[in-house]
Amino acid sequence: MPHRQITGKLVIATHNPGKLAEMRDLLGVYGIAATSAGELGLPEPDETGKSFRANARIKAEAAAKASSAAAFADDSGLAVDALDGEPGIYSARWAGPDKDFRLAMNEVQTRLMKVGAKSPERRRAHFVSALCVAWPDGHIEEFEAQVNGIVVWPPRGAKGFGYDPLFLPDGQTQTFGEMSAEEKHGLPPRGKGLSHRARAFLKLAEACLGKP
Repeated sequence: MPHRQITGKLVIATHNPGKLAEMRDLLGVYGIAATSAGELGLPEPDETGKSFRANARIKAEAAAKASSAAAFADDSGLAVDALDGEPGIYSARWAGPDKDFRLAMNEVQTRLMKVGAKSPERRRAHFVSALCVAWPDGHIEEFEAQVNGIVVWPPRGAKGFGYDPLFLPDGQTQTFGEMSAEEKHGLPPRGKGLSHRARAFLKLAEACLGKP
């Protein structure tokens, strides 16, 4: 079955300002202006899925139904090998109701220390991004990608959002928290499409957006 092209109005199914900024940057390259679920006052659905892909679909389908427009959602998080993949799909929940990611990063470090994960080899981790586009008629397009690296301590950098200051991608000297938006998720030819979200978005763009 051929992929469906994204045209016309698009809703970004997020209430996270950091995630919204990245998604708008990515979509803007393709000339797509989008509004967000937060700006439309749409409720946040309960993320009851057991995978990133399932939760992205829950958010996209809820926004598409509520707005009667195509909706684009991301579910992403940090998976730490020595913590059996945690926080994983619960990455945002580790930050608590106040979305305090300093608290969440401290929790990651505390748990790594408990299992004696001090060397870079014991601090392997990856960021995962699952993207879903849902249309009101029920059609779904899904894409997923990840970027590998290590968890550093102390956190470095005040850019980005979430766990970015904690994550050093393989082959890089800066954490995501130290990188500019262009360095982190800028698309080729200007950027390297480095982040998990950019990598997943490139798959989506090839299938559903055509050439910028």
